Amino acid sequence: MSEVDAASTRDRLDTLTSWNADWRGLRVAVLGLGVTGFAVADTLTELGADVLVIAPSADDDRARILEVIGATLLRHPLDGVPDELVSFAPEVVVASPGFHPDHPVLEWAGDAGVAVWGDIELAWRVRDKVNAAEWILVTGTNGKTTTVQLAATFLAANGLRAAPCGNIGVPVLDAVRDPGGFDVLVVELSSYQLHHLPKTGPGALHPWASVVLNVADDHLDWHGSAEAYRAAKATVYENTKVACVYNRADEATMHMVEEADVEEGARAIGFGLDVPGPSDFGVVEGILCDRAFLDERRTAALEIITVGELEPRGLAAPHVVANILAAAALARSYGVPVGVIHDALGDFRLDAHRIEQVADAGGIRWIDDSKATNPHAAEASLRAFPHVVWIVGGLLKGVDADALVAAHVGRLRAAIVIGVDRAPLVAAFRRHAPELPLFEVATADTEKVMPEAVALAATTAEPGDTVLLAPAAASMDQFADYADRGRRFHDAVRARLGGEADGDSAPHGPTPQG
Repeated sequence: MSEVDAASTRDRLDTLTSWNADWRGLRVAVLGLGVTGFAVADTLTELGADVLVIAPSADDDRARILEVIGATLLRHPLDGVPDELVSFAPEVVVASPGFHPDHPVLEWAGDAGVAVWGDIELAWRVRDKVNAAEWILVTGTNGKTTTVQLAATFLAANGLRAAPCGNIGVPVLDAVRDPGGFDVLVVELSSYQLHHLPKTGPGALHPWASVVLNVADDHLDWHGSAEAYRAAKATVYENTKVACVYNRADEATMHMVEEADVEEGARAIGFGLDVPGPSDFGVVEGILCDRAFLDERRTAALEIITVGELEPRGLAAPHVVANILAAAALARSYGVPVGVIHDALGDFRLDAHRIEQVADAGGIRWIDDSKATNPHAAEASLRAFPHVVWIVGGLLKGVDADALVAAHVGRLRAAIVIGVDRAPLVAAFRRHAPELPLFEVATADTEKVMPEAVALAATTAEPGDTVLLAPAAASMDQFADYADRGRRFHDAVRARLGGEADGDSAPHGPTPQG
């Protein structure tokens, strides 16, 4: 692309900030044909763009629909830059979240001066198709989905048309094109999606409110370093208009707010499990409180709900309480009364595989937290229980779990290690707890992993213990996903306990410890 052509393309892209802009004939290459890639292709063809989708594999139904809507599909292993892509000469490449920054196509695009967008930037540019909803952004290493669901629930309970979307499973592009329209989109953003977001310019987001729930090393194999991962997370605060919500227990999130370039008047709102200061949310003698959104915040607080009320609803684990406080801060920034939040929590339940009680038999609780796919999430789960038989392991994604093991050996009755990355975990247990009963499930047979782990746990656990599946690792080494891993744990527990199980699989969070 010549310098003149590149400048002309940049000028045109700068004008594409509305559904009603002239997108016709824009050449766009879309990488991947999963849920996100398909939503991108569907949106762009509706806008009149010339779309080439490149994917190593393609669902047959999606492939047929692409042909109907006028997009071109190229099946290619994407182990290099396809000749067809070069000859297509795209003006924009839209990458699905799974494509690493150093992928050959993205490096080629950078060298060729081709703009690289993610689906979130595209959705922001076309957000006014029906009506331009305000956006509330949620990211963090753990707790994103629960916080998004909570915030959307609070907003909807106040009569607002609110949609949870993004990395939670519903593409933001589907939400902005919904014919009914929304007042607010609560958008879960992964570090992958945030990596591609610009901080300035026509594609930069200007959210109503934003939060980084917590930051711990994760996805380092994708980002390349902890610094790059944290920098991606920090992007969520850029250009925030009303409230930057941060975690008082995670100093990194506070520094992200301090360093962000926000709109005039945006406030920093802290949340935590300790006593809140003015402009904070926190807990006072078992009461969740708002000291941010009231005129008398220096001398008073608004009561939201008590930990005692949350306990029978399965919402009293410390990390869940923190998520509730963060979501409440986001909703309060939009004017939702505390009474509405209190009442909405009466019907809220956690998703499956998030500290979900599978059974309680013989004084032993069996808890499925398969969603704890990294050490930070597993740590939150472990802290909620005093005596644990821990089922741990899977695909560690380059993350060191040594500190996690060292921090929690005091509460462990035994450890049962599963997955392909067992060696570093076994070494950590032997280093920090050489007397701890330690078992390995070495089978590679997916059908046998959980039955063997559960059998070992059943022979080790004592009354008063919790058998906790909190793997601290991804699941794709042996299972389809974390939900498949959790379902197999459920099945194995029920098969093992038979008539002893209480049969109650509804979420029942633990009482906070300490």
